This record gives sequence, structure tokens and C-alpha cells, in this order.
Amino acid sequence: MDSDSDDNLVLHTLLSAAQDAISQRGETSHREKKHRKYINRDREAAHELLVRDYFAPDSLYDLSKFEDHFRISRNLFLRIASDLERNYEFFQLRWDARGKRGFTTVQKCTAALRQLGYGITADASDEYLKMSERTGRDCTYLFCEYVIELYRDIYLRHPTKSDVEQLYAAHEAKHGFPGMLGSIDCTHWEWANCPNAWRGQFTRGDHGVPTVILEAVVSNDLWFWHAFFGMAGSNNDLNVLHASPIFNDILQGKAPHMSYVVNGNEYKYGYYLGDGIYPEYATFVKSFSFPADEKRKLFKLAQESARKDVEKAFGVL
Repeated sequence: MDSDSDDNLVLHTLLSAAQDAISQRGETSHREKKHRKYINRDREAAHELLVRDYFAPDSLYDLSKFEDHFRISRNLFLRIASDLERNYEFFQLRWDARGKRGFTTVQKCTAALRQLGYGITADASDEYLKMSERTGRDCTYLFCEYVIELYRDIYLRHPTKSDVEQLYAAHEAKHGFPGMLGSIDCTHWEWANCPNAWRGQFTRGDHGVPTVILEAVVSNDLWFWHAFFGMAGSNNDLNVLHASPIFNDILQGKAPHMSYVVNGNEYKYGYYLGDGIYPEYATFVKSFSFPADEKRKLFKLAQESARKDVEKAFGVL
């Protein structure tokens, strides 16, 4: 056979196979659509049960149980739910084209917080909340997006001049450290679903499991003034600091000039309390590893006591 005949035969075979695949795909798709089962979930009953369990005046679970199950207080939950309902259509109670009532705000927020708090799958609360997997995923994704959009500029921002003045006054009054902005430290957050190919770089020997590092600066009222999250768990605090944007405002000239005086010397920028791993920068005040006299021992106790602010914040988080 000549080459043209061979080419024609190959083309004919490919076209036949493609047509067969298309027809089979169409039949399969038609068969799936034809036999798809609709689940008539009782959303109204699920909402009433949720209210009786947690939100009614004589609810089944008290406030302490609410915090155990939701990981936040009920007042905070209701505040977030109210803000989401007021600002975003997705979290408002709506009816579909058939006139069927949708999910309420508390149902959607509960679905999101259950997934975030326990790491469960999107359809794990279907029996309780009567919510499909797709809706559960949408609730969690949009809850995260909208909470960041609503509260980021208020609760996770750089300090203004007024904030710095209050931080100076509060830390000097409570800890005896004038010019202190807060305490800096890192914590490891376990990453249960870390891909196997990445486990080596995200696992450190003393933890034994993959972790992601959070670097934070916290003031005495547990307020996070800086958060840098995402470094692999195999790094230490010094590696994280070198990649952190904590000093960007100072380097770019955006940080407020708030001077203070210590021992007759005037300083332009505040400082952070850190542990021994941090470098000898003017912006870090560290403890003495081996205090030689009573004065240094007293300073060591005061510094370590004040630095517990960030440890307490990590515990609460």
C-alpha cells in the first residue's frame, strides 16, 4: 500500500474513534442527568433546630458550650453574622425561583465556622444543617473573603500616631517599658493536609508534623499589630524575620515618628520585646541569657514577664 492509503486509513480510524467517544460521552451525560436524584432538604426545620440548640433564650447549650462548639463567643458570632447580612447579599435570607426559602444567615455562618474550626469536609454537616456540599464550600469561601474585607482595615493594620501613643502609655504603665510597641514571636500551625512532596520542607524535627509558621507582634490587650503567615515549618524565627515585611514601613519612610526618652536618650522609633534568637537590632529588646548581677536579673524577669503577651495571644488563638 502506498503512503496516501496509509494516511487515509489512519485518519478514518481516528475519526471513527472520536465519533464513538463523543457519542458515548453524550449518552453518559444524558444518562447522568436523567437519573440525577433531587434531595428535598428541610431547611426551615434545620434552622429551627439550630436556634433551639444555640440561639434561643433557653437554648439547649449554654454560652460556654457555644464557645466550645464554635470556637468563638456567641456575641462575636452574632456580630459577624449581622455585619455579613447587612453588607452582602449571599448571607441574606433569599427565596429561589420556585419560591423555596434559602438558608438563613446563622446557618451559613455555622457551616463556615464548623469547617474552619474542625477542618471537616463541606458535606459533613449535611445531616444537621441540611446543606449540600457545594453550598457549604461557598459559605466557607465567601465567609473568609468577606470577613477579611470587612475587618482587615480595623483589626489588622499598622499603628497610627494615636495608636503608638496609646501603646507607649499602656506598656509603660503595665510593664515599665517606655517606647515598647509590643512583643514579637513565632508559632507553628499544624498543616494536616500538607502534600507528601512538601512534607520535608514543612516538617521540623522537634514538631514531627508539617507546620506553617505565623510571625506576630501583639500588644498587652492581645491585639495583633503585625502578622506574617506562610513560611515553611522547617525554618526558625530568624529565617522568618529575614523574609518578613515588619520593617518595610520604616525603610520606606511610612512609619510614624513617635519619639520617647529612656535614661536621658531620645529615640525615634519604638521597639519590640523578643527572645534570644533575634538579632542585636536597636528595634529589639532582649533578655539577658546569664544575668551577672541583681539589676540584670530584675530586668530579665521584667522582660520575660512582658513578653508573655504574645504567648498568651497564641494560646487564645
